[in-house]
Amino acid sequence: MRRLLPLILAATLISGCQTADDTLSTSSTPVAVTGPAASAIAGDMASRLAEQMGPAGTTTIKMEKDTSDFATALEAALKGWGYTVVTDGKIAKDVKPVELAYSIDGVDGQILARVWTPSVALSRAYTATAAGATPASPLSRMQRN
Repeated sequence: MRRLLPLILAATLISGCQTADDTLSTSSTPVAVTGPAASAIAGDMASRLAEQMGPAGTTTIKMEKDTSDFATALEAALKGWGYTVVTDGKIAKDVKPVELAYSIDGVDGQILARVWTPSVALSRAYTATAAGATPASPLSRMQRN
């Protein structure tokens, strides 16, 4: 009985730290970004990524094949910065590509764009306009080792 009482007390205290369910409440939803907004966001994110990645001439970027307007615009923007972009998986044996992933979400009436590699992650909120999109937040950068 002496061992049972501290065990019950510890279990009671620990159970108070648990939440009722495992879901997170967010207002983030995937959104389709098209036309001028896709080009403006992709151009801005590609330029910011280029600042972090270094020289373009020696870097190959590998992206998943996607036909969305944003994916097409991001690929074109990265190529415009001089990077070799591979989407079909065909890479020479002596080339080690940098894997690139991205996401576009709608959050509180704005567009949240995120682009990341194994070494750096960038994100920024944008407001869509008739002419494209304008940054609505500072650039967030996370450096990984």
